[in-house]
Order: sequence, then structure tokens, then C-alpha cells
Amino acid sequence: MLTLGLPARGAAPLRVLLLGAHSDDIEIGCGGTALSLIGDVDDVAIKWVVFSGSGTREDEARRSAQAYLAGAERADVEVHGFRDGFFPQAWGEIKECFEDLKKFAPDLVFTHRGADRHQDHRLLSELTWNTFRGHMVLEYEIPKYDADLGTPNVFVPIADDVRLRKVDLLMEHFGSQRSKQWFTRETFDGLLRLRGIECAAPTGWAEAFDARKITLSFST
Repeated sequence: MLTLGLPARGAAPLRVLLLGAHSDDIEIGCGGTALSLIGDVDDVAIKWVVFSGSGTREDEARRSAQAYLAGAERADVEVHGFRDGFFPQAWGEIKECFEDLKKFAPDLVFTHRGADRHQDHRLLSELTWNTFRGHMVLEYEIPKYDADLGTPNVFVPIADDVRLRKVDLLMEHFGSQRSKQWFTRETFDGLLRLRGIECAAPTGWAEAFDARKITLSFST
């Protein structure tokens, strides 16, 4: 399978923006990729933004983000308090948050799939593309009752120790979600294994993304 790498950036850090509607979205959708970036890229700056979180859910979001970002030298976490399930009604306020994020000037952006059936997820994807039109944007997937998983076209193989850490941290930090029938180790391992099969990952595990636009350059 053809493998593409990140572009050369000289002495500048790789600036990565991670966006999640709810407190566990980033971890579920691209937690393994985030851990791999922190472990494998020499100089990475990460901005981790969660748009819905209050009370227990905010505490979980902050503790989880800190755990995932433990090895990052440059990292910043934001948790906003927009009401879960009502993002379309707060379009203007959320758009203002995105305008502020322009100052971070990311090289790589992770966000929700545009085809996700959850209205909060779709809105974040829409505003991501509205705000970061000339950036590399990878849209991650969230398994759920709606059965809206798609056919991704970008895969990130995940080492077994990274897979274990991703799932361990999910189960450790999101106690409020453990009563949900889908929030299990088997769910997270199963999706990682399926995507690992689809990209023939040497480890057997992978996270998958939708990429709407990628430019290839053959110049040196």
C-alpha cells in the first residue's frame, strides 16, 4: 500500500489541532494517532479542543487530555461548555471559537466526519472546513447506534502498545460513559482491528480517516 509522509517543515514544530464535540470524541476517533504523533515526531505542538463539557464531563475531558498529552512538550487544552446535542442552535458562538483558533495556524487538523449523523459532530466538521480551507484536514469516525461508519481512505497503523494505552485511558477516564452498551474495550479494539485489516497494518491495528483533499508534490 502506498505510504505518504508529512511534509518537511524545517525547524518549525508540527502544529496539530484536535477538535472534538464531546469529552471522549478525540480519544475515540484519533487517540491512537495522537499518541503516535507525540511519540514519533520530534517537535510537535498540539492544541486539544473539546466543545461540550460541564461538571463531571468537563473533569473527565481535562484529565483524559492531560493523560494522552503526557509526553508532549507543547500542548494546550480547551474545554468549552456548549450544550450537548444543541450545537446548531449555538452556531454563531461556536463559529467565534473557530475564528480564535486561526491564531494557532495548524499544519494538520483532526475533526469529525462530515457524514456523521450526530448534529454536533456534523457542525464541527462543517466549521472546520469553513475555517481551515487550505489545511490538511483528517476526519475521524465515532462508532455508535446510528451505524454511520463510512469507507475511509486514510489509515494510520497503530502499534500494539499504543492501542493498549488508547483503550486503557478511555476506560480509565470516562466512568460516566461505562453504562452505555457500546462503550467497551471490545468496541474500540474491534474498530481498530477492522481498520488494521483494511490497510494491511503490520501491527494488525489502525485508525482510519476521511480526507477530502490531498495535494501530491513530486518536487524535492
